[in-house]
Amino acid sequence: MRLPFGLEIRRPTAEKSLSPVAPRRGGWTILESFAGAWQRNVEVKYDSVLSNHADFACRTLIASDISKLRPKLVKHIGNDVWEETTNPAYSPVLRKPNHFQNRIQFFEAWVLSKLQKGNTYVLKQRDGRGVVKRLYVLDPDLVTPLVASNGEVFYQLNTDSLSGLPEQIIVPAREIIHDRFNCFFHPLVGLSPIFAGGLAAMQGLAIQDSSTIFFQNGAQPGGVLSSELELDDKDAEELKAYFNEQFGGKNRGKIAVVGGGLSYHPIMAKAVDSQLIDQLKWSAEVVCSVYHVPPYKIGLGSIPTHTNVQALNIEYYSSCLQSLIEAIELCLDEGLGMDGVTIGTEFDTDALLRMDTATQYEVAAKAKGIKTLNEQRRMIGVGTVDGGSTIYMQQQDHSLAAIAARDQQLISDANNPPAPPPEPEIEEEDKGLLMRAALRKELGLAA
Repeated sequence: MRLPFGLEIRRPTAEKSLSPVAPRRGGWTILESFAGAWQRNVEVKYDSVLSNHADFACRTLIASDISKLRPKLVKHIGNDVWEETTNPAYSPVLRKPNHFQNRIQFFEAWVLSKLQKGNTYVLKQRDGRGVVKRLYVLDPDLVTPLVASNGEVFYQLNTDSLSGLPEQIIVPAREIIHDRFNCFFHPLVGLSPIFAGGLAAMQGLAIQDSSTIFFQNGAQPGGVLSSELELDDKDAEELKAYFNEQFGGKNRGKIAVVGGGLSYHPIMAKAVDSQLIDQLKWSAEVVCSVYHVPPYKIGLGSIPTHTNVQALNIEYYSSCLQSLIEAIELCLDEGLGMDGVTIGTEFDTDALLRMDTATQYEVAAKAKGIKTLNEQRRMIGVGTVDGGSTIYMQQQDHSLAAIAARDQQLISDANNPPAPPPEPEIEEEDKGLLMRAALRKELGLAA
């Protein structure tokens, strides 16, 4: 059967019976945040975790920072140097992955799927030549990895009209780009950071819910009405209903006049005593630690002042983004049919690691002799100039080879001094003149 996206599907033979990857604890969905959580009624709700402010901020920050990086097609030109290039088989799909997403939207969906579900499944659409011309990020809930009895990997894809899947099909692994991480339970099943940070996110939501209700009730603690007189159940219920209606909710703060020996005893601690802010901050910091995002990146605490912007971005890149970026590069290389040795993909991280203006100019100036003038100008975001494609050096600068040759020549000259030049021959006429001049000098006569 040939499908609209250019793939011919053949049903697996009986010899290659397929079995789904067995979902284990945390395999496909967030079942428990720790062993025994369900029995203790500690439930981590996936949709609720996604709405936690810290979890939402970490996921969207990482996805937006990676998606804004331009993917480049690069070729190896020797000596570990890669140069940007174009190729009709790869460049178009990198510029425009599919018909409904630009590259930023595509890579944002890629990263969000990986962070939220632990897995990103990208379906390839080929043209008549077998070249990949479209890429579609699939809903991970609609994809199931399958393993054949001989070890081959397949993927079961459910109906997805937007991606061109009119029915449920099974495709071989070569037609799917599968990016996953935190594969604790199975090599084909990634695990979302929500598995580790979900409980802290739920705690933060519970604190916010409790605080919201607390302040809706006028931020006044509840209490107990007591009386020295004996009250039956009917009188107690009437008093309770009366006080809830007259002095609860929006009526909180009104003056109550009580008699008959009634007295009011507050029992709920104040917000400051409960340290809600500290607890909420702690839960957010735990979520940040799970995603490896520095807390100041999402507004927790102040930005460190002991270093510059570039150093902070490099720390964020190395601890959080680098592994995700390089994983996407490797997946694209393999998925699009590149070897990664002579040609491959590379994200342009210059925008992410951009320095402050003064440092940019300083670094560009120090690159003289290594980069051309036009390359230096591009580093600070200005256009090229005529004659700027040549590397310039000062005249007094010499290569090490030239200096070594000069030193060798000096040593050779010192060990082998040149012979003194021969005395010039004097003509006979000149000899006579010299003899007469010497004789006149001896006689004291004038020359």
